[in-house]
Amino acid sequence: MSFAVPGYTIYERLGTGARSTIWLVVNQRSGEQHALKRVVRRSQEDDRYIKQALTDYSVSSRVSHPVLRRSHELRRIRRLLQTRELHIVMELVEGRTLEESGAQPIAELLRIFRQVAEGLDALHQFNYVHSDIKPNNIMLAHNGEVKVIDFGQSCPVGHVKGRIQGTPDYIAPEQVEKGVPLTQRTDVFNLGATLYWALTGRAYPTVMPSKKRHGGIDLVGPREAQPPEEINPEVPVALSKLVMDCCRCNPKDRPADMQEVIRRLDVVQHVLEKNGLALCGTPQAESRAVQA
Repeated sequence: MSFAVPGYTIYERLGTGARSTIWLVVNQRSGEQHALKRVVRRSQEDDRYIKQALTDYSVSSRVSHPVLRRSHELRRIRRLLQTRELHIVMELVEGRTLEESGAQPIAELLRIFRQVAEGLDALHQFNYVHSDIKPNNIMLAHNGEVKVIDFGQSCPVGHVKGRIQGTPDYIAPEQVEKGVPLTQRTDVFNLGATLYWALTGRAYPTVMPSKKRHGGIDLVGPREAQPPEEINPEVPVALSKLVMDCCRCNPKDRPADMQEVIRRLDVVQHVLEKNGLALCGTPQAESRAVQA
């Protein structure tokens, strides 16, 4: 460890990301534990990571919701008037990502995704789109809490991005088209593709798959997806239809907002409870193993 953060004691590295590391730190005055994201600029190519970290802080420090990971403090380390490092003090979330957690019962997935939808609805009311919902950006805390993390690709509702940003297998069609604004329905697609993966263990066939044939970005035309219920018979028909509706190519054909997604998730939950299948550990709730 070759850096220090005045006012904080650094204990251990928790993880790594694009040009960044996450550390467990303790406030020396209050004794509170936090996560600290350290982003280092080593070349001009790293400027975009600095920009994303600044966006992450700008959004997550202003939007307050229990499901959205909160940032508390930003510190810049400058040399020759240029930012060389960023330190972002964030809420500590002790747990694993949805991607790391493996298979989840249907009832647990309903709980998780309902909370994610609630957090995204709050973000949309703040007039921002997350635009990078995926299994690795959903944290499942040891205490049962669900947290949406990483707002580095967030943008105002209606914003048109100058370049492709998103994650293969979860990216919406409008995120790869030039001149198309991103809206709440972009997050609806990302959420639907993530739920598809969680229910089936397979990636949704987006226009930008993760398995590239060669270097760079490979885009493909729209492909037909197999409904989750056909891959995993334990998936209720209503839930399978919701996933497929969320992933429609035309944003106008998707649920209008997260409130509609929440209402439809609640209908599925009601049906499961009515049939006595909503308890974790029942045969109905045993999902297939998830393949990362």
